[in-house]
Amino acid sequence: MSPAAVPPVGARIRQARHAHGTSLRALAREIGVSASLVSQIENGKSQPSVSTLYAITTALGISIEALFDAGEGTAATAVTAPATALTAGPGTAPGTAANPAPGTVLHALASFAADPGRRIGPVVTPDAREVLELDSGVVWERLGHVPGTHVDFLQVTYRPGGASSSSGGLMRHAGTEYGCLTSGELILTLGFDEYTLRPGDAVCFESTTPHRYRNDGDVPAVGTWFVSTEMFSDT
Repeated sequence: MSPAAVPPVGARIRQARHAHGTSLRALAREIGVSASLVSQIENGKSQPSVSTLYAITTALGISIEALFDAGEGTAATAVTAPATALTAGPGTAPGTAANPAPGTVLHALASFAADPGRRIGPVVTPDAREVLELDSGVVWERLGHVPGTHVDFLQVTYRPGGASSSSGGLMRHAGTEYGCLTSGELILTLGFDEYTLRPGDAVCFESTTPHRYRNDGDVPAVGTWFVSTEMFSDT
């Protein structure tokens, strides 16, 4: 698939919204953000934070894996260079968010439609991972996928100052979440409680519980996360 035929992330979100029969304002109202922000996301001028991304996919009844999958018969381009920021404004040059070039993060997210028959693995080397970078300082690297499942199997990096919500709010979404921190420190807010995660610490909880991760340290916090999202609700 050529770059010209590959819609950016925002266009895929817009496609899903249209297929779902939801207006831009209705989606914005449902996930608690402005219609202007949704419009900027769909037009490639802004990228969602983790919390906004989960809210959008839950509201539209799609899985996070849909944003990684390359479509039937098409493998996503491996990202071999460090991920670059996805935020872009008007007049964006080729190779940035509005006009992704081959080999970049956005080009790795090749098309909108998830392909439940596409197998990722059984072995995925570090240089062959599909990468999604979010504007709140979080990077997701996809570690594998078994056909027919709705599971996000990820290596997650929270850069210094990074958080799952750029606004400071808590997020909630369908599914069950498991994670194990391998390096750095991460602050988890879970409901009314707050925990400091250190290397070797593991977490598990229902993702419908309001939660937020943030890295207050000066080194990246890296861990392996497994989020099962078998059921998505339209409410």
